[in-house]
Amino acid sequence: MKAITYSDTGSPDVLQYVDRDLPEPGPGEVRVRIAVSGVNPTDWQARRGAAHPKLFPEVTPHHDGAGTIDAVGEGVERSRVGQRVWVFMAAAGRPGGTAAEFTVVPAERTVPLPDGAGFDLGASLGVPALTAHRALTVAEDGPRRLRPGALDGKVVLAAGGAGAVGHAVIQLARWAGATVISTVSGPEKARLATAAGAHHVINYREGDPSAAIRDRAPAGVDIVAEVALGANLALDLAVLRTRGTISTYANEGGATVQLDVLRNLVLNTHLHFIVVYTAGPEVRSAAVEDVAEALRRGALSVGERNGLPLVRFPLHNTPDAHRALENGVVGKVLVDVMT
Repeated sequence: MKAITYSDTGSPDVLQYVDRDLPEPGPGEVRVRIAVSGVNPTDWQARRGAAHPKLFPEVTPHHDGAGTIDAVGEGVERSRVGQRVWVFMAAAGRPGGTAAEFTVVPAERTVPLPDGAGFDLGASLGVPALTAHRALTVAEDGPRRLRPGALDGKVVLAAGGAGAVGHAVIQLARWAGATVISTVSGPEKARLATAAGAHHVINYREGDPSAAIRDRAPAGVDIVAEVALGANLALDLAVLRTRGTISTYANEGGATVQLDVLRNLVLNTHLHFIVVYTAGPEVRSAAVEDVAEALRRGALSVGERNGLPLVRFPLHNTPDAHRALENGVVGKVLVDVMT
């Protein structure tokens, strides 16, 4: 089979297009014929050696993808063969991710794709959707599960609503009944956040964004899903309601932040840091179940008209896919594995 691998960490140039033996599923595992592989920031961060030490001599990158189960190991129902699935955390603690024609993963890391949901959508779930779910379910007085009505009466601020996680935050929050405000850096990203379903979109580079948000949420924001805590903390605190939650899942714009302790004490701020891979099995399983239900109900969508452009590369051009994501391309980066 064809695969992308790297043996040394570094720039996208370490990625190699190679032939490898077809992997066989062990007990509790399935083999998935990958149609589309999804690329996330954690993938290029791991390749660069910034996320965590490389655990295996050779790594096939990418956690997310979608395809068809073509073989199962001992203990897995044979009826799963032929099932269309989305795959998450394929490379977590394992050497083989979805940047290959076939990957072997634990069966529980594959989720059936409903009729009408294509491989592009399936490959765009995984890390972004599970992260968004976690961001929306850690509030002190908020729900631990998402369903229609779970966020009725709540106001969610999706920072960076044109990004993959911001897009998922908007769609899941809307599905659960929240009023959704999104901050963006310009008119094109405003168009995308609106297409994703945000009720209100604020250009944070114009005027007084805190006043604009307060105008739309006079009582304050209940949950902020934050992509750039260091850059946006002052704005977040200006619009957060007492006992509100800032769920931060990335460090865009800087890796450190200064906290005004007294101000946060008075607000009873709940500041929650999120990484899906270490979130714990119970909350991750809940997220998978809720995202799968939202998908079945048609609440999740991708593509330009739905607010998340798809930026595609063939498998052998995976280095260019990584470069595009590192350089801040707008949209979801996908790698076409099966053509």
